[in-house]
Amino acid sequence: MIVIGRRSHEPGKEPLLQAMFEARKQIFVDLLKWNVPVLGGRYEMDQFDDEHAIYLIVADPAGQHLGSARLLPTVRPHILDSLFPRLCAGEPPRGTDCFEITRFCLGRNQNSRQRLETRNRLVSALAQYALDNGIATYTGVAELAWLQQILAFGWRCRPLGLPQPIDGRTLGALRIDIDAETPALLEANGIFSAAPMDQIHAIAA
Repeated sequence: MIVIGRRSHEPGKEPLLQAMFEARKQIFVDLLKWNVPVLGGRYEMDQFDDEHAIYLIVADPAGQHLGSARLLPTVRPHILDSLFPRLCAGEPPRGTDCFEITRFCLGRNQNSRQRLETRNRLVSALAQYALDNGIATYTGVAELAWLQQILAFGWRCRPLGLPQPIDGRTLGALRIDIDAETPALLEANGIFSAAPMDQIHAIAA
């Protein structure tokens, strides 16, 4: 199922959100060695994890976290404009119909086939959520290998500038334009899978 959530300052109040923040710590801190805040030694959370953040979570039938992504409104401070504006050749895209995709996270307790399936479900959920909520554009910052994957998904996606080395990583910024043709473009590359509407739930901690 696909779960849409928001958070409070007490992640333990909602088990699925708690599992998401724990998975983010396992991926971004333990595995990738990012220098980002960790709350209580368990949860990867930063200044953008506030009441304005939206979380799309792929969960198994038992409600366990498989993968997730965070959406940030670009009319407020977000990662691209606050931390990495130099990755854009011009001004970072902004608008009420433009959101930033951040913290794309695939749980580590899956094999390669399961991770690919979770990735595809999460990308599909991002496209469907955009269409259902009037989002025309996504932006994001990604390391080079992941950036190349995103560009190859088949949707209308382009770099916002040249990738640059920053703190030992090569990062690039991108823009994804979403419209009614996006699901078919993703489906042509074997990625899109629509979640039945009865499998889309909303939670709030």
